[in-house]
Amino acid sequence: MEDSFVPRSFEAPHAYAWSEFHLEPLGEQHNDRDHAAWMSSIDHIRSTPGFSPQEEPNWPLAMTLEENLEDLVRHAKDFHERRGFTYSILEGDDVIGCIYIYPGRLPGHDAEISSWVRESRAELDTAVREALATWIDEAWPFSNPFYAGRG
Repeated sequence: MEDSFVPRSFEAPHAYAWSEFHLEPLGEQHNDRDHAAWMSSIDHIRSTPGFSPQEEPNWPLAMTLEENLEDLVRHAKDFHERRGFTYSILEGDDVIGCIYIYPGRLPGHDAEISSWVRESRAELDTAVREALATWIDEAWPFSNPFYAGRG
């Protein structure tokens, strides 16, 4: 696709696993679990690198289940059209967060990666960012990705 920020020959991974966690592309099937994780974690997400309230003071927003579904459908469309890649972070069947891979907005970066975990799993923030940064470096075709929170 012309709007894709990854090469045409690149196949975006449909799974990744580490420790007791795994990723799968975010989709409608995650709506109830994703919504529960999101709604219970808004304050924590606001404090997560890459989700700065300075840029949008009222974000992230509380959403109805229907609004969350619309958001998931939009992310799934981006994935299908290769404009961005969003994954659910799962522990077993429980959604504990998300990872977003989108074109870089910062000069010199070809991708911008951010993630959040639910507030009840806040202790995993750093471990998740480190595991995902390793995965991005090893499995994705970016030469200089920016990973929010990666020190």
